[in-house]
Amino acid sequence: MTDSLTAHPADVTARRRWIALIFISIAQLMVIFDASIMNIALPQAQLNLAFSDADRQWVITAYSLAFGALLLLGGRVSDQWGRRRSFIVGLVGFSVASVLGGFAANIEMLLVARVLQGVFAALLAPAAMSLLSVTFPAGRERATAFGVFSAVAGAGGAIGLLLGGVLTEFASWRWTLLVNIVFGAVAVAGALAYVRDAGAERQGQRHDVLGTVLASVGLAALVFGLNRAETEGWGAATTIASFVTAVVLLAVFVAVENRAAAPLLPMRMILDRDRGGAYLSVSLAMAGNFTQFLFLTYYMQSILGFSPLLTGVAFLPLVACLIFGSTQLGTRLIGRLQVRWLISGGYLVGAAGMFWLTRLSVENNYWQVVFPASVVMGLGLGTAFMCSMVLATSNADPADTGVASAMVNTSQQIGGAVGTALMSAIAAGATASWLATNGTAVNAAVDQADVHGYVTAFWWAAGALILAAVTSFALVRSTRPSDAAADGSSADSAASLAHY
Repeated sequence: MTDSLTAHPADVTARRRWIALIFISIAQLMVIFDASIMNIALPQAQLNLAFSDADRQWVITAYSLAFGALLLLGGRVSDQWGRRRSFIVGLVGFSVASVLGGFAANIEMLLVARVLQGVFAALLAPAAMSLLSVTFPAGRERATAFGVFSAVAGAGGAIGLLLGGVLTEFASWRWTLLVNIVFGAVAVAGALAYVRDAGAERQGQRHDVLGTVLASVGLAALVFGLNRAETEGWGAATTIASFVTAVVLLAVFVAVENRAAAPLLPMRMILDRDRGGAYLSVSLAMAGNFTQFLFLTYYMQSILGFSPLLTGVAFLPLVACLIFGSTQLGTRLIGRLQVRWLISGGYLVGAAGMFWLTRLSVENNYWQVVFPASVVMGLGLGTAFMCSMVLATSNADPADTGVASAMVNTSQQIGGAVGTALMSAIAAGATASWLATNGTAVNAAVDQADVHGYVTAFWWAAGALILAAVTSFALVRSTRPSDAAADGSSADSAASLAHY
């Protein structure tokens, strides 16, 4: 009682910040794992609702399409409407959409719910990241906060697979959506009690309507084209038409933004070498990172015979190392080493782990290849992602923190979509080529062909990570982001987080 009455105001404020981080991270986890949690549940959902294989893909695509297309708008709305308000509205809307999907009576109702999830995720994600920028002061605290946040972002896909496996195996596919009610309710309650927005609202400012339409439709066309490429091929008419539409609209968008009085995306945000380098390298790295989740899931279930639950558990070492790399390695090193060395070095370590996965065969067991590769990739990518997120949002004008954060999420989504479509096409081609050369006489040959396809994709994914490392080293010029600098007087924020 005496301690609480005599607590220094600064201590109370610091404690509030770390508690707020918990609820902001829960919201980010919802957004990230909902991109993967339905993957394991899809076979059961398809059987229950009796929809076709063609419709099955849209259960995943509907979410990523709306999310990726509206992220920039969500970031700007967050800046203008208020980050805390946008955060809470995003949480409530996302949760309600999840309930709609959980009680879906047919595929049409499920797809509408997934689109609505994507819409509210596009509002929620940039608001969450920009709240970190205005909640934590420059220095070690902000570095640690972004370390936790980037660990959640990096591990969200694997957590989604684990949670999806548990819920599908022991409950129902519907709970992969309904579970968001629990996360959403906790996050809303915490936001109302602990989250504060230090920035002023700017409701009176004009909206960039033309820029919004061009960016949203252009990004939607790009994501749609990438998904068509995976199912219909890169030379299909709809694929080419989508890419041409995306290129034209996004080129016009850039021209419009250069002349707009209140642009949706100020060009200074991406023309800044440090920030632009962070965005581009994150996009390239996510193209490689998504590959491991996609093909390791297939490998462990179809080749090693893992159940959905065991597959999710098998990703835990990767999750743990992502968290350690983000919250410990990145946080401790960012004030001591040049940030471009940390980012490029982290991606190179991640590439080494991806190279390790090229040793997969039908005779391997999990501990020989998957486990050590997961450890190496987790440590490297966790460190790099944390530093990239801090760099991408550092030194941004307070009025632009939402759009700066939205660009990080946009980079992740577009990179992941490109990687998934490209690597899937590469793997499918390699598998077909192997079967054409070696024949399909026995089931073992099919397994061998599948593994050959996975390995080929991992070679390309490793190349994407190396390209991310080269890009970040070539473009990033800051020795360290000013708001990530560690000062000698800073308390050990990681310990503070553990305490609170």
